[in-house]
Amino acid sequence: MILLQAQTAVDSVATAASAPGISLFDLLMKGGWVMIPLLIMFFLTIFLIIERWLAINANGKLEESFIDNMKDFVQQGNIKSAESLCRNQRSAAGRIFEKAIGRIGYSIKDIESTIENASHIEVSRLESNLSYLGVIAGIAPMLGFVGTISGIINIFYSISQSNDFDISTIASGMYEKMVTSGAGLIVGLIAYMGYHLLNMKIDRIALKLQAGAFDFLDVLQKPITNR
Repeated sequence: MILLQAQTAVDSVATAASAPGISLFDLLMKGGWVMIPLLIMFFLTIFLIIERWLAINANGKLEESFIDNMKDFVQQGNIKSAESLCRNQRSAAGRIFEKAIGRIGYSIKDIESTIENASHIEVSRLESNLSYLGVIAGIAPMLGFVGTISGIINIFYSISQSNDFDISTIASGMYEKMVTSGAGLIVGLIAYMGYHLLNMKIDRIALKLQAGAFDFLDVLQKPITNR
């Protein structure tokens, strides 16, 4: 009896090993029509994360040497060189301080307001398209839930047509239910993580810009006070 059970177990393992596997593409296709918008959202999420990451890195750089050199030019009264230095930065910081330098001669309050308004514009540019990630993070799991409902409906429909509660009858509906639920959660998770990580990166840049603005205003205080 023991030998017979062992032989049966070996035969079962051999049968499972020889059974053909399922590719990732075939598995995704078992999710039904809901997988089409989910796949579109997945590729859009990856594109937005990469595009925003590169844009933030390119426009959000703020080197200490740039702030120091700009302050030196302003202290020396070399305003044109300071403007040229800002223009050559091709970054959010360069555009902000270029506008601020252009207001030198006005009151500190006016210059501070110019820096604040320019900073809001530049931060909004860095945040552009991030709202789409937030939308995807909310919609993708809901679409997965729609696929779950669709799979359950498919299961009951198959049972009503065949009058047979067999695993082969409910398999397609279970595939649709589980695949769409998992795909929706994965896409939503990626979009959610990307949205918050990029926002954290923008917050760090905004803090650096604020610190640089304070240093710049400190430099302007002395010549304006001595007038």
